[in-house]
Amino acid sequence: MSNTKKNLFYLHELPDYKVADAYEDIRGWIVKDAGNRSIGKVDGLLVNKKEEKVVYIDVKVDQSVIEEGHKTFDAPADNGVHGFLNKDGDDHLIIPIGLARLDVKNREVQTNQIDYLTFAKASRFSKGTAIVPDYELKVYHNYVGRSTGEESIRMDDDFYKRKEFDNSLRRRDL
Repeated sequence: MSNTKKNLFYLHELPDYKVADAYEDIRGWIVKDAGNRSIGKVDGLLVNKKEEKVVYIDVKVDQSVIEEGHKTFDAPADNGVHGFLNKDGDDHLIIPIGLARLDVKNREVQTNQIDYLTFAKASRFSKGTAIVPDYELKVYHNYVGRSTGEESIRMDDDFYKRKEFDNSLRRRDL
């Protein structure tokens, strides 16, 4: 995908962008779910250039999350059809930035609204894969849409104006 058509960019791809002084650079921090279980480490920050802000945290998930996710495919087909199938090497997922809270003392990102099983069932991708709008919508529905009933969310001009994309990594919020 060419850079002119990309919607999201990794912060490291944008030489003129950096983490602002008022925010924490959380790359390398542990990510924990609502039950305080580790799900992985922050591998990158995804920026929407049109909005000029970080909108997602890219997490390299722990092997235990991947193994738990494989169990979801052990169910017989008559128990429902799965909308995706993670492949070998798919060990990254994204989290909307507004769903994250910081524990600066322990250098951890906490996702109090998302449990371990939700992460295990989430559609993942391989590092370096371009994030496409369809994937963003699946992620949004997986983390937020089911609990709020927002099942008809579209990628429109207001998509990143939702509270789930409000940057929660400001130092003053700590």
